[in-house]
Formats: sequence, structure tokens, C-alpha cells
Amino acid sequence: MKRPIESTHQTPIIYVLRFTFYVILGCMQISSDAQSEEPSGDWSSFRGNPQLTGVAAGNLPDDLHLLWTFEAGDSIESTAAIAAGTVYVGSLDGHLYAINLENGKLKWKYQASEEIKSSPTVFRNVVYFGDGLGDFHAVDAQTGQQEWIFHADAEIISSANVAGDRVLFGSYDQYLYCLSAADGSLLWKFETEGYIHGTPAIFDEAVTIAGCDGYLRLINVNDGLELAKVELSDYVAASAAILDNHAYVGTFGHQILCIDLNAGAAPASSGAKQASPLLWQYEPPTRHFPFYASAAVTDNLVVIGGRDKIVHALRPQTGELLWTYAAKARVDASPVIVGNRVFVATVGGVIVALNVDSGQQVWQFVTGSAIIASPSIASGKLVIGSEDGVLYCFGKR
Repeated sequence: MKRPIESTHQTPIIYVLRFTFYVILGCMQISSDAQSEEPSGDWSSFRGNPQLTGVAAGNLPDDLHLLWTFEAGDSIESTAAIAAGTVYVGSLDGHLYAINLENGKLKWKYQASEEIKSSPTVFRNVVYFGDGLGDFHAVDAQTGQQEWIFHADAEIISSANVAGDRVLFGSYDQYLYCLSAADGSLLWKFETEGYIHGTPAIFDEAVTIAGCDGYLRLINVNDGLELAKVELSDYVAASAAILDNHAYVGTFGHQILCIDLNAGAAPASSGAKQASPLLWQYEPPTRHFPFYASAAVTDNLVVIGGRDKIVHALRPQTGELLWTYAAKARVDASPVIVGNRVFVATVGGVIVALNVDSGQQVWQFVTGSAIIASPSIASGKLVIGSEDGVLYCFGKR
């Protein structure tokens, strides 16, 4: 703070006290604003981190306002990635768009081989994503120029995850692929028994994948060898969220499962009965519909929306139901937890914020078009796309 210029006249004590009071008050206000609306880090992948927990760092303003919209050439089912002030999102028009987070202006767009349903992942200034033709692209995040391309044998809806210098994704050709992030060379691929729709999650030195073959698998990241296979009994389109060695995933058999990954990965000792890796399962008591969305998980909460038009919140340790929220429309988008709120979008075109403790609605925005993409949160802003091709950005006005 600059020293005040000395005056030839003595300053009355009341003015000194008043000046001091306003300085302290201003500092308190700045500190309060910083705590309540501290911008988070990047949201560089589908669920925000390699464990796919769907939890955002930092916070959002209490009262969100629409800051800008961007119109793509077709529907947006892809969840946006946000890195270094840029939003990256794919569209069914076959383009990957790079958009300025502050003002919604287009920076560049990249033409893929087919429609894009997968969500992009940004890693070391490169954007990775797959398309409907089975091509997996690596694009320079600054310029939109192609770095390399890898060809799978079927559509890629799975988003990519990164472990060290390796990028991993699933395909509808039933393979989990592991490529070199630097040049796209194939390091290994693992064949499953069904489509791989969800995104692989990273667990220690293993990758966890659940797919349409009804299994959750642990596969060694280094060599692609299967470490464990847990039967889930039903198709799985969702991605498993991992917290504290536990995987949480919803199935098409209208169940939410909690699996102990350590028990699943442990070899059965000779002559001893191996403990079941399934810790608990939750099934809605009345409406029986599939779970398509992935779960968001904290130490105190597992929250997931279903095609039963209900958002379910469970206790992570036991699967006990804590609260439900009637969304009035199918929930295919995966929820995101930030601070004391969970943000949910519906096929009815409504985005809501719910209190994490009670499930009470505290904010709502109606888009007028179905939403399948999930929210992305970074730098004090929420970004989400809709089926009519509009990308929305909310934050402090």
C-alpha cells in the first residue's frame, strides 16, 4: 500500500479511523468473494479426473446467470473439456470446436471423419477424441491441427483417459485400446465380449472398464493383461467412478453397485473361499428402469440419475438411500458435484442444482431442448451442450 502524502494540516482522528475501517471492510469483502467464488482448475476430461468421480474443485457463484451461448452445426452429446481458458466440444456435425471460455467466440474447428459423440480429453496441449467412423484423433489444442490419427474398427463413444504417457479408450469393436499419447502407436489392445460404451477409469496401475458384456474388468496399464473380472449380470453403458478403492456404477438392470476393487483384484488363495467384491447393491423400490448416466461420488455421497426420471443419492459405505429428487424427465447426463450442490441435466431440457444434503432444488434453467451431455465446471463457470446444438455457459454476471 502506498504511503499517504503528508499534509501541512493535521488529519482529524475521525478521518483516519474511517479510512482504516473502509480498507479493512474492502479486504474482508475481497477475501469473502475469493472464498465463495474461487475459480476451479481445468475440467480436462469427461468426469473431471482420471478416477471419473464427477467432482469439481473450487466453487460456483450462488446465483448462476447465462453468460453466452454458442451454436454448433448439429446436436451436442459430447461433454465439454475446459483447459487453459478454452472449451473443447464435439458435435454430430463432425466438428470439434475450440471456444473462448470468457466470451464464447470460436477459436477454431476441426473436421473429424464422422459425427462426434465422445467427450474430448485434453492432455499436454493435445485434444484426444474418437468419432463415429472409429477414428481416434489427436489435435493440437492451440491450433486445431491434427497431430495423428488411429483407426479402430467401429464407432468410438467412449471418452479417453490418460495414464502416464498412455491414452486409453474403448470402442464398439469390443476392444479397449492403449496408445502412445505422443504418436498414436498401438501399445496393446484388450478384447472384451461386448461393446465398450463407457470411459475407462484409472485405479493405481490398472485401468477399470465396464461394458455391454456385463463385466467390470481390471487390466494392467503396462501390458494389457487382465488382473480381475467381476460379473455385474447386466449391460453397463455408464462409466465406473472410483473412490477409496471402490467402484460405483449403475447398470441396465436398474441397479447401482459398489465393488471393492482390492477384493476383485486379489487372487483366491488355495483352498480358501474368496470374498465377494460386491459390497452392496441398490435397486429402486418402485420404478425399474436402466441407469445410463455415470455416478458422482464423494466421501459422503453417491448421486446418479436414472431413466426412471429420478435422481438417487446414496450413502457410499452402505448404499443406504439418503434422498431422491423427481426430475420429471429421463436423466442420461451424468451429475457433477461442486461445493454443496449437485448439478443435473435432463432429457426434458432442464438443468437443476440440488442441495447435496437434502436434494432440495436451489437453481434451475430451462433450455427447451433435450440434454444428454454432462456439465463441465472450471474457472467459476458451468458449460453444457444440448440436442439442438447450443452450448451454454453460466457464471457470475
